[in-house]
Order: sequence, then structure tokens, then C-alpha cells
Amino acid sequence: MPIVYSFANGDALSSGLDGFVEKVSREAIADHGHLSIAISGGSLPKILSKNLAHNKNVDFSKWHIFWADERCVSHDSPDSNYLEVKKSLLDHIPQIPQQNIYAINEKFASDKDAEKAAVEYEEKLKRFFKNELPSFDLLLLGMGPDGHCCSLFPGHPLLEEKTRLVAPIFDSPKPPPERITLTYPVVNNSKLVVFVTAGDGKKEMVQQIIEQPEMDLPCQRVKPTHGQVYWFIDHAAAAKLRKESCSDYKL
Repeated sequence: MPIVYSFANGDALSSGLDGFVEKVSREAIADHGHLSIAISGGSLPKILSKNLAHNKNVDFSKWHIFWADERCVSHDSPDSNYLEVKKSLLDHIPQIPQQNIYAINEKFASDKDAEKAAVEYEEKLKRFFKNELPSFDLLLLGMGPDGHCCSLFPGHPLLEEKTRLVAPIFDSPKPPPERITLTYPVVNNSKLVVFVTAGDGKKEMVQQIIEQPEMDLPCQRVKPTHGQVYWFIDHAAAAKLRKESCSDYKL
């Protein structure tokens, strides 16, 4: 079962997430010398970075940052997940070495060549994880209004992808249609998965995902083999959840 933390407002949500990420980072670095993290797009980077971008207790020099999914657009496109993370987080943290930031290949992305972009990104993962199935210390995901996560959409054939680590998608129901995404074998080999979402518009879907597991939505398929799933949400997004579905936040 996922552990759900609900916070009074956006500021409290960002603060709680900041403390959690600080702790995960400290423990990963103590254990194996670095933090491997993959981040999705949407509102997540802004919520994540509000406090984290100014947190002096995190050793960002040991971070390796990947993307859980990315749109096939140039790095300076407003649709770029890379750009969103860069503006909200990376631009404020010069301690992260440039070679530790694993963005999509810009030429392939600009050419909308999702196949080549996916193959090249999979190679990046294989090099970093030494040809073993990637196991991120922390995977940070948003939740789409249809229950999608990464670029894994309800009813899409990619939900059943078992062999590729990174897959192309050419027909995303949300524009732009060409994207790359981590697949479930990678997602579910993560040590920790944290969903982050906020706002009144999310309350129906949050309730379905947390309390109606039989719906088999993409977010509900996130079940790490050796890890835990957390949800960091605000009270507005939690409004339809039963009280017992939420836990008291603690580090």
C-alpha cells in the first residue's frame, strides 16, 4: 500500500517534500556515495524546488539527475521537462556537476526522432547502472488527470513493455505526441517512488488511485519490487480520501 502524506497547503507540501528528499539523499550518499534521481515534468519541479533549491544541508555535488520522461522538443522549448527542472532547480544549484545531468539528446529531440532519443537515453542508463537493471534511489513522479505517470497513458501498449528500459511514444494523447519514457521494469525497480500532486482538480483521481486499486490505472501499476511508494499531496487533492488512507508525516 502507498503511504499518503497530506499537507495543509502548497508551502507545507514543498517543505515536507524537501525534508524527505534531504533525508533520502543523505542516506543514499552514506550508503553508496551518490544519489540517483529521476524527475518527471508538470507541476512537480516547482513544488520540489521551492525549498530544495535553497537547502544547504544537501550535498548536491553527489547527485545524478535523470528524467522519468521527456518530450521530443528542444531544450529551450516551453514543453521541455528538462527546461522546467533547469529553471526551477538546476539554475539555483551550481554544485551539481554538468556531467551528472542526463538530459535527452537535443538533436534527436528537436528532430522529433523519439526512437533514436529512446535508444540513446537507454544507453545512458546502462552506462550509469553498469548494464544492470536501473535502480533509482528516488523516482519523483506527477499524476496526470487521467491517472497517467511518466508518459505511460491508460490503455496504451507501452503499459505492457517488458524489454526496453526507455521507450519511444509517437502518439501521446497529450501534446506533443513524440516523447520518451521510462518503462515499468525500471520504474518498479526503484528503491523509492514519490508521487507529488496538488490542487482541488486532482481530488477525484487521487481518490480513485488510492482507494480503488481495481481500476488498474498507470499510477496504480507503480509497485516497486523492493521499494515503497509515497504520495505527497495537499489537503485539496486529498479531499475525497478517507481519513484512514492518510498517514501522519514523519521522517
